[in-house]
Amino acid sequence: MTAKTPHGGTRIPVLPPSLTEPIRRAGIVANPRLHRVGEIVSTLGRWLTDHGVVPICARDLSLLVEGVAAPTASREDLPGLVDLVIVFGGDGTLLSMADRIGQSAYDIPILGVDVGSLGFLTEIRLSELYLALERVLDGGARLDARLMLRSDVIRRGQPIDTRILLNEVVFTKRAVSRMIELSVSVCGTFVTRVKADGLIIASPTGSTAYNLAAGGPIVHPAMDALLITPIAPHTLANRPVVIPADADVEITPLVGGAVDEVFVTYDGQSGSPLVDGDAVRVRRAERSLRLVRAPARSYFDVLRHKLKWGEP
Repeated sequence: MTAKTPHGGTRIPVLPPSLTEPIRRAGIVANPRLHRVGEIVSTLGRWLTDHGVVPICARDLSLLVEGVAAPTASREDLPGLVDLVIVFGGDGTLLSMADRIGQSAYDIPILGVDVGSLGFLTEIRLSELYLALERVLDGGARLDARLMLRSDVIRRGQPIDTRILLNEVVFTKRAVSRMIELSVSVCGTFVTRVKADGLIIASPTGSTAYNLAAGGPIVHPAMDALLITPIAPHTLANRPVVIPADADVEITPLVGGAVDEVFVTYDGQSGSPLVDGDAVRVRRAERSLRLVRAPARSYFDVLRHKLKWGEP
């Protein structure tokens, strides 16, 4: 099922607010450096097996899992093998898996378990894990559909690198303590030149990541919007801008012929240098990412907890 965007743009799939597909296989991903990760994953593997679900562990966890005869797979292959991915860690661990799902052809939901500190995405606490899983298995879990971004690097008129990501595309200068200069256009219309330490194009989900640290606004993840946020701009006139989600943003680095001056990074996970003449086009991806909601907390409950609002 699909729906038109408000401005008649790309058709975006409408995903169900709850899990309607049976969960027969569940992928398990975790930061291997987490305290007690082996015990946590082993216990989960046994619980899943007892409930008729085949656990498939990320290959980098295979030496940590005891007492569970679980098959393993690379993180890249997991989206095509499972019906659900369970992620233990902070936002970085979840983002790495979310971006792999985005690059795949599969709409696999993620259940993120918070064993980090500030993360906004892994909102289910370890103590809530099995209650959340019971709701997933009986079809009662609620899902958030999170807008994802598509980024294309264009060189000599041809796309040379396409990424699907959840949070943000970030432009920075490779040299230390040097400013970046970028030309910004929206839907083919020139908007501004930005002189700054960098520039962020963020989704609503990404508004509480690098965008927040750079002074950008918090945008509710249900909003259809993109954010353009300068990082430490040279002039105070360069301010964050919120635009419709179906708008295309084109960023052209002004590097004056220098090679490897400007670097583009995707969700803090990977990136590449840009050269003179390159352009980067960012827009809403055709698919959303599905996240399992915490059983008993709203988005604002998570914000209050993470940002310590109302505490003396």
